[in-house]
Amino acid sequence: MTEQWSLIRFFEMGGVFMWPLLVFSILTFALILERIIYILIHDLRTEKVRQHVRDCIEENHTGEAREYLDQLKDRNVSGRILREILKNAPHGEHRMEKAVEAEGQEQIRKLENGFNFLSALASIAPLTGFLGTVSGMIGAFRSIAEASDVNAQLVANGIYEALMTTVFGLIIAIVALVGYNILAHRVDTFAADITKASSDIVGALSIRGGDKNQ
Repeated sequence: MTEQWSLIRFFEMGGVFMWPLLVFSILTFALILERIIYILIHDLRTEKVRQHVRDCIEENHTGEAREYLDQLKDRNVSGRILREILKNAPHGEHRMEKAVEAEGQEQIRKLENGFNFLSALASIAPLTGFLGTVSGMIGAFRSIAEASDVNAQLVANGIYEALMTTVFGLIIAIVALVGYNILAHRVDTFAADITKASSDIVGALSIRGGDKNQ
């Protein structure tokens, strides 16, 4: 009960600027949680799919490779991207590269959906906190100017309350930055893996002369 009262008291001490910071904190946690769930339910593993497709191509079983990719669930992002290579194999290497690049960019865009908002929140939250602090400091100094008896407690309390918004703003920014960097690292790792896999399969198909086994 005491802890709950303390949190409410801290919120009240921060003043009106605590309300936008509250909204920013909810948005930050919601975006991070949504992206974590989205990435977890989508299979970003690439090596197994790449190896199976590559083996089929080397054995001149391109049709079998296509069937394998078609049977993969839509949540398998690697399969959806590599499927475009085999669909465009009869049209040559350039067409395959263009198709896989377009599909890859689309899937990466879906994985990175919301990242810009996280980055923006990491910048806006501390600025809002600083604005609240400046506003609070103005109020504190006004109280000091109007007081007939200025003492250390009056000055300390005013500054203490003014700094509350900065603390909350920085906490939100740290959480947003940590979440953004962890999620971005996972997406970047997948992007590098799928680029390597795509290049490998396009190269294998080019050596084999395209889709010979329909």
